[in-house]
Amino acid sequence: MTPSHNRQGPNCTAFTRELLSRVGDKWSILIVAHLAEGPMRFNALKRTIGQISQRMLTLTLKSLEKDGLVSRTMFPTIPPRVDYELTPLGHTLMGPVMALIDWSHEHQDEVEAARRGDVEGAGHPNAVNSKFTKERR
Repeated sequence: MTPSHNRQGPNCTAFTRELLSRVGDKWSILIVAHLAEGPMRFNALKRTIGQISQRMLTLTLKSLEKDGLVSRTMFPTIPPRVDYELTPLGHTLMGPVMALIDWSHEHQDEVEAARRGDVEGAGHPNAVNSKFTKERR
């Protein structure tokens, strides 16, 4: 194992850190995942995601739109209809987003065990039954 003082982290510029912060937050990930299935109206997206405030959904959609990941299309109807959908650039996020979602499903039991303080069931290096321990043997 490399001593911590010799490790080199990823080369993250200020732009990279800011962008990762924006697209890596929980609401952005959920919005991108839901929009991958096709265009959605604001209220449908809010219902589908659940537990997101109208203000947070609005702010997150605006940020994703500003970064070119989501497009907003307004239809001249009464009441006005607005659809949100992923842009081609937004679709390129699907691989990493789905990898995170798959990882969370795959490791749910280990994370829940760690939260309970159950070292035996968690992915802790000292855990007898963890995948990490088995892989290192």
